[in-house]
Formats: sequence, structure tokens, C-alpha cells
Amino acid sequence: MMAEDGIGDYGAAKRKAAKSVGASDAVALPTNEEVAAELRAWQALYQEEEQPERLRELREVALEVMELLADFRPYLTGAVLDGTAGRFAEVELELFADSAKDVEISLLSRNISYEFADKGGITSHAAHLPEARLRLDWRDTPILLLIYSLAGERQHKRSAHSGRSHARAKAPAVAALLSGETPI
Repeated sequence: MMAEDGIGDYGAAKRKAAKSVGASDAVALPTNEEVAAELRAWQALYQEEEQPERLRELREVALEVMELLADFRPYLTGAVLDGTAGRFAEVELELFADSAKDVEISLLSRNISYEFADKGGITSHAAHLPEARLRLDWRDTPILLLIYSLAGERQHKRSAHSGRSHARAKAPAVAALLSGETPI
């Protein structure tokens, strides 16, 4: 479902898969890491040419947008960083600013249209939660901007499933991925 239907949320994909086979809510679902490993295996088998090409395109776009928004200390995260991005993936970038309005003003001054990803916006200003989530298209590629307070950059989010640090990469690391190095 994640590879073919574009479901990007691990939890939603696991619940939908469990429901499709008639499993109850009490059934132990696989971890995100197990799902990612199976997704990679499926992509290697059924999308062996398409997926690496799409991943490269997404990383190139990510780097381009990261350079454009360098003032907001961008980090690449999600499926484009971890290598599981497929044909429906969007580029996820974390930005850090005094205010989400600063990012909006920057986009507007460059005539870059965007929309809020969540209806009504996000009202919490806790450092571990995004102040705003904006969506835009860049070269026909969907981009999700997760805007955090400046203090949020120092906080390392942890995965609810693995307890490990949430992976993110700055522009030089993304450039290294594109050049074939493995900085992560």
C-alpha cells in the first residue's frame, strides 16, 4: 500500500493492512523499521529502476529548496532521506525560524505560492511540535515544510516506535548522498 498507493504514514498503512485481512485492533502490528525493511525489499524487486531514479530526483529538489530556504536552517527528513521514497512521496523539510510568518514572508517575496497543510494551522508552540505545516509544489514535486521555533533545532525528536533519534540531514549531507557518499 505504501509503495503502490502512496500511503506515507506508517501507522495508517499498518491499520489499513490489518483491516484488509480482518485482523483485530489487538493484533500486534510490525514496527516502522520492519515495515521500512519490507518496503525497501518490495521496491528493490518491483521498482528496481524507477525507485532509485525517483529518489534521486526528490533529493535534488530537496537540496534546491534547502538552498533557497537556507536562512531557516533546513533539514531533510522522512522517506526521501531514509531512501524509502516512492512515486507518490513528498519532500519533507524541517525549518527553524523566529516565527512561521518569517517563512511565509520569504515565500511570498519570491512569488512562491503555498497552502497550509493543516486546516486552521497548529496552535501549539512547543519546541517539539511544528508551529506550522506548509505545502508547496517545486518543479512538480510536493514539498512539506514543517516550521519549528528556533529552540526546536536543538531538540532531537525520538521515534515513538524505536526510541531512536529522528533522522534529519542538512544540505551538505544531502549533497553527499547525491554524490554517492553515505554521510548518514
